[in-house]
Amino acid sequence: MSKSTVSGSCLCGSVRFRVRLPSIFCGHCHCSMCRRNHGAAFVTWFAVPPAQLEVLAGCDKLRRYSSSTHGTRTFCSGCGSSLFCESEKHPNQVDIPLANVEGPIDRDPQFHFYFDSRAPWVLVSDDLPRLGGPTGVKPLEAKDAIKYVAALAVRRIRDVMSASHRKRT
Repeated sequence: MSKSTVSGSCLCGSVRFRVRLPSIFCGHCHCSMCRRNHGAAFVTWFAVPPAQLEVLAGCDKLRRYSSSTHGTRTFCSGCGSSLFCESEKHPNQVDIPLANVEGPIDRDPQFHFYFDSRAPWVLVSDDLPRLGGPTGVKPLEAKDAIKYVAALAVRRIRDVMSASHRKRT
């Protein structure tokens, strides 16, 4: 992961961009807006200062959507790929979905944020820190982690029991 730049694009390839590293962070977002926008359980974002992002092709295809009172999401009008997210709350960074770049960046994902807003059907078994609360980045209390692990255990027990029941019938 020692490259100083990484390239990316939208699904149809009309929009191409280059990012100069280093990144500010890389993490998995579980907020409902990201889940809905990407149609996924969570989105892995990395961020860089705006000056480190260069759109190489397809500027005419870029469209912006105001997803909140403080944030916008930029997407390709041709294929609909979500490309960038910007917020007035973090004016010195632009967030980019890690899945839209070709190859690794300078860091692996470091944490889960807005974890307490995650989809109830998501099981996460890594040991990355889980952050949440109103800002999405407050360390969750131990009791929240214990509740999550307990729910995960119950779900796995139900799966095993269900599989065992199916074998008998």
